[in-house]
Amino acid sequence: MSLETHSHIACYSAHDSFAYTTTSDMTLSLCSSWPKKVTRRISITCALLLSIPAVACQTTSVANLRTRGKDPVPSYGYEVVHAWPHDPGAYTQGLVFQDGKLLESTGQVGHSSLRRVEIETGKLLQKVDVDPPYFAEGITLLKGKIYQLTWQHQVGFIYDAWTFEKIGEFHYQGEGWGLANDGQSLILSDGSNHIRFLDPANFEVRKTIAVVDDRVPVSELNELEYVQGEIYANIWHTDRIARIDPRTGSVVGWIDLTGILARGEVSDEEAVLNGIAYDETNGRLFVTGKLWPKLFEIRLTRK
Repeated sequence: MSLETHSHIACYSAHDSFAYTTTSDMTLSLCSSWPKKVTRRISITCALLLSIPAVACQTTSVANLRTRGKDPVPSYGYEVVHAWPHDPGAYTQGLVFQDGKLLESTGQVGHSSLRRVEIETGKLLQKVDVDPPYFAEGITLLKGKIYQLTWQHQVGFIYDAWTFEKIGEFHYQGEGWGLANDGQSLILSDGSNHIRFLDPANFEVRKTIAVVDDRVPVSELNELEYVQGEIYANIWHTDRIARIDPRTGSVVGWIDLTGILARGEVSDEEAVLNGIAYDETNGRLFVTGKLWPKLFEIRLTRK
C-alpha cells in the first residue's frame, strides 16, 4: 500500500473513533521487518508522518463547518428624475399610480379624502371626502376597486376605481396604517413590525409576517407599496424606506431619502416622508410626504 493510499484512509477515518488505531496498526505493519534497534524510533517517525494528513483533514473539516458572515443589507440612495408640484395641504397617507394619474388618500379628522391628482401639475381632478370621525389612512387599487383604511376605527372603505362611488366596507383588527396588494392579497401594516395579508373576498387573514433586519424587529411600518415582488415600507418619522421580502419578512434593502426635500420647505414636525407609488409599466417610482409641496420621481442608486 502506498503512502498516498494510506493518507487517504487516514482522512476518511478522521471523523471516526478508529482513526488513530488504523494509523498505528499500519505503521507497525510497515516497520515490522526492520531491526529491533531502529524499530521504535522509525515507528514513531512513521506514525508522525502518517498522522499529518489526518490532522490536516480534521482541520479542513472544522473550517468547512464555519459559515461565512452574512452580507450586510444593501443600502440605496437616489437620483431625482423629476420634481412635481404637490398640494402642501394634503396630509398624504396613501399613494397609488393609475393610468398616468395618482390616487391619493389624505388623513386627519375632518380633512380626510380620496383624490385623483394630475402628476405633472398637482391639479386635483377628483375628490370624495371621508367624513368625521374617520381618519383616513393607506389605500390600494385591486381589480377595479380602491380599498382605503382608517386609523383607529377598524373599518375600511371600498370605492369604484373610476367613479369613487363607495360600494362597500370591510373590517380588520387593530389600527390601519399602510395598504398595498400583490395581486392576490391586501397587504396591511398597523404600525408594528407585523404585516398581514388579507383575503379580499372575505378579509380573513391569510398569513402574517414579522419584519426584521438581521433578526432586529423593524416597527412603525407606515405607507406601503408592492414593487417588483417586494414590499416597500415608509418608516414613520424617518427618511428611510425598507425593502421587505414578502415571504420571510426580512429586510433585503434600505432606501435613504435624506435631503430629498430641502430644509425650510416644511415646518410641521409631522410633515414626514409618507407616500410611495410605482408605475409598473414604465418602471417609475414616486415618493412624497405629508404636507409636502413636492412629489418626486426618483431613480435608486446603490451606495
